[in-house]
Amino acid sequence: MKRIEYVIPEEIEKRSFEIIETELRARHIVLPKEQEAITKRVIHTSADFDYAQTMTYSKQAVSIVKKLVLDGADIVTDTNMALAGINKRALARYGGQVHCFMADEEVARIAKERQVTRAAVSMEKASRLEKQVIFAVGNAPTALIQLYEMMQNGFKPSFIIGVPVGFVNVEAAKELIMETDVPYIINRGRKGGSNVAAAICNAIIYELGREG
Repeated sequence: MKRIEYVIPEEIEKRSFEIIETELRARHIVLPKEQEAITKRVIHTSADFDYAQTMTYSKQAVSIVKKLVLDGADIVTDTNMALAGINKRALARYGGQVHCFMADEEVARIAKERQVTRAAVSMEKASRLEKQVIFAVGNAPTALIQLYEMMQNGFKPSFIIGVPVGFVNVEAAKELIMETDVPYIINRGRKGGSNVAAAICNAIIYELGREG
């Protein structure tokens, strides 16, 4: 039987990350320094150490996405859950906002007319924002597929966080993004979710805060 460990509230997160570090060492896993904070926060969010092996970063992805946040880029996500989970106040310090267009009436109408997902249409709407945008997809592979199709027609996203979860087209959609020259953070395989997308965004924002 596990013994209850008393930890004061403000120390719980710190203790969790200590446990994560201990377990990574026990598994003989050494994360690349630049990626460490993001991957650890994903593990912290999910309690799943598979992410230490499946999180995939394009060349210089972390430095690129940090610069985007510093320059005031907005984040667009495909779920209201991720919208709720991303630290909007911390992002606002750099001039950025978080958007989710899934509940937008126009998006719903167009999706119904065209018989496509709202996630796909919401990516189209996001592409018209007059700012640099970090796309954080945690649920709908159709959002990644739509971004890929828009890229074939000349659209160039600033950055893509692609961590949709599920079984239908999830792995193929992630692989499409990894074939492009757009900088990305992708979790290979079926795992992911809105909580993971939010965790990645927050890890980036919090690291900038620690770096001053």
